[in-house]
Amino acid sequence: MATVIGCFSLKSTHQSEAALHRRIVNAIHALIILWKWRASKWRSPRAAVVPNFHLPMRRNEVKNRGQFDLSKTNVDDIKYLRLITAIKTPYLPDGRFDLEAYDALVNMQIEDGVDGVIVCGTTGEGQLMSWDEHIMLIGHTVNCFGSSVKVIGNAGSNSTREAIHATEQGFAVGMHAGCGTPHQPLLWENLLGRAPTQASRSALEMIRVEQYTSLVRDDKCHNSRWDHSATGVISVTGNLVPRLMRELMFGGKNPSLNAKLIPLNPIGVNTALAQLGVVRPVFRLPYVSLPLGKRVEFVNIVNELGRENFIGEKDVRVLDDDDFILIGRY
Repeated sequence: MATVIGCFSLKSTHQSEAALHRRIVNAIHALIILWKWRASKWRSPRAAVVPNFHLPMRRNEVKNRGQFDLSKTNVDDIKYLRLITAIKTPYLPDGRFDLEAYDALVNMQIEDGVDGVIVCGTTGEGQLMSWDEHIMLIGHTVNCFGSSVKVIGNAGSNSTREAIHATEQGFAVGMHAGCGTPHQPLLWENLLGRAPTQASRSALEMIRVEQYTSLVRDDKCHNSRWDHSATGVISVTGNLVPRLMRELMFGGKNPSLNAKLIPLNPIGVNTALAQLGVVRPVFRLPYVSLPLGKRVEFVNIVNELGRENFIGEKDVRVLDDDDFILIGRY
């Protein structure tokens, strides 16, 4: 009898464990079905729910700005800059940034006394860059040179929303001033002959409040500086002859030097820098090199002014058409 009872108890125990196991398995199956059902339901993308989720940084997410914090940038330091070079962006043969050449170019600007550089502007070909490239190059310039020169990032865009956000990103990575929006220290560039409307001198005087400064282009800078009290120049020519441009802005009225530099103004700086051996002859389309006649003209200008007045140490060359690399996809 005892043996029968013992066998019955053991059998009952096995049946109870089997039933518990089935219940657990059934519960797991139910949870899996529920999870699949919920996962299959359409949900709006998170970017449509959280404002600007797809944008990498907002002003309230600023990190590690340190000594380049905008709150530590004196507005007067920006307002009275006299020589700002619109720095050229050099490329590698595959179309990526040539940061080694870029750093050397900025270093030469600093050594020859420029007050600031505009990064990713028209001369820097910001219109051919992605926003990631834009902000990276601004941040790189700040990190490497921000203690030696004022870094002004261009964040202009056809889209007001993009321009505002790009400006916030630029300040987040440490730029000292921006081009394109009225919410931070700003440069007023009176590009005579290029802007659809021109700012008269009286208008400039009215608008030169604490956050603005009036600057003109290369071929007008000398007379505007010494005859009409313009603050200074945003210079493309400064890429080639920063020391002479500094002399023009700081050394007093000098019509003779001004006359010598004027022929440089329409010279394509991309081609000229390649001819000087400072950057590789690489272009992101739709930009292309100057024609042969213009390249010969530049060599003659360099020889007339003296090679020692231009940046770099290599001999100036005409370059053949085949020397230039045009990048269509980058």
